[in-house]
Amino acid sequence: MLTRLSTKLLFGITLLFFMLSMTAYAELGEPEKDELTFGFIKLTDMAPIAIAYENGYFEDEGLYVTIEAQANWKVLLDGVIDGKLDGAHMLAGQPLAATIGYGTKAHIVTPFSMDLNGNGITVSNDVWEKMKKYVPEENGKPVHPIKADYLKPVVDEFKDEGKPFKMGMVFPVSTHNYELRYWLAAGGIHPGYYAPHKGDTAGTIDADALLSVTPPPQMPATLEAGTIYGYCVGEPWNQQAVFKGIGVPVITDYEIWKNNPEKVFGMTKEFTEKYPNTTARVVKALIRAAKWLDENDNANRPAAVKILSQSNYVGADYDVIANSMTGTFEYEKGDKRSVPDFNVFFRYNATYPYYSDAIWYLTQMRRWGQISEPKSDDWYKKVASDVYKPEIYAIAAKELIKEGLLSADEFPDFATETGYKPEQTEFIDGVSYDGSKPNEYLEKFSIGLKDDVL
Repeated sequence: MLTRLSTKLLFGITLLFFMLSMTAYAELGEPEKDELTFGFIKLTDMAPIAIAYENGYFEDEGLYVTIEAQANWKVLLDGVIDGKLDGAHMLAGQPLAATIGYGTKAHIVTPFSMDLNGNGITVSNDVWEKMKKYVPEENGKPVHPIKADYLKPVVDEFKDEGKPFKMGMVFPVSTHNYELRYWLAAGGIHPGYYAPHKGDTAGTIDADALLSVTPPPQMPATLEAGTIYGYCVGEPWNQQAVFKGIGVPVITDYEIWKNNPEKVFGMTKEFTEKYPNTTARVVKALIRAAKWLDENDNANRPAAVKILSQSNYVGADYDVIANSMTGTFEYEKGDKRSVPDFNVFFRYNATYPYYSDAIWYLTQMRRWGQISEPKSDDWYKKVASDVYKPEIYAIAAKELIKEGLLSADEFPDFATETGYKPEQTEFIDGVSYDGSKPNEYLEKFSIGLKDDVL
């Protein structure tokens, strides 16, 4: 029989456990702002936003979202900065560049990484015919990966004839710019330096190949017009060149750097601090969407392609989007190969905002002169932690685990995660990358700035 004291004690313990459980549950409160507008560019890697909307994941979090396509990356960034957009599908370099004041000064953060891989480099048919004689073959087909070494004789030919070799990328701080530069430099083709301290933001100093900005949907038409001879872009605009018969994708970014980080979801620091519950709930919805996109060996991809082909999203033909989204990639017309990880949205902790990913982008900004002067390793680490916000991601992920929607083994171990991936070795030039040693990494390259200032 329970005594009055033991009854009180039992009641007290029960109440304590109830209060503790309620406190844990209350870690994520109701959204402070529930009507939101998000921006995106018409690329397949905006998929987590579309799926979170179409599958009702935003509404599950009490969020009522409007999704709006933007004309270009600058318009999109400006929209987030001035508050017209509450968040957006962004180039990973945009929050970093804005925060350090390259181009635009604003403190943008990312609590969510949107995908891995997803880009390609395409050249015109004429350039491919010139390149092709240098590319090794096996069973009558080119051996992949196709290095820029095979493009170098073509670029040299253009130089000898006094013609500039022009290529397109989507934005000065885009993954595409850095991947294209990385690939070219690995083949001995200098992609040029920036010198913003001298007012030079063209990025063509000492260049063998001249890189300029072209919005993604305009890439194929610009190539067809002969304004550029090649480009680096996300899907579906490489596959579009194949379908139109105007160009040949020669390499994917998966082959340049296996499982490289791609887009991020960007918001102002002010937004995340003013509306912390809303921010975490947005991340929850995006994580669920990313998981849906990858689960059961990409079984949901055909349904995702159908959604993305709608004019209010990517608006390209179903078959064009499906060519890469469903685990294949077509190079030269008829040369379709299996690339199951061409688009990764959740596997390999794709959604986690790693500091080491941020630092890689910063090293490329320094390598090509967008960061004018050498910086200490501590500087790189500080900027990474100012912009990438794994602590917000962890709040969202733990809530999903608590709700039984995902399991703990689908995420990094938050108790021990440092934010730095182990040294990565799978780059096309064989150079390894350790995000904790950015200056040591920069020293490894024969083409690129180190301690020097232009």
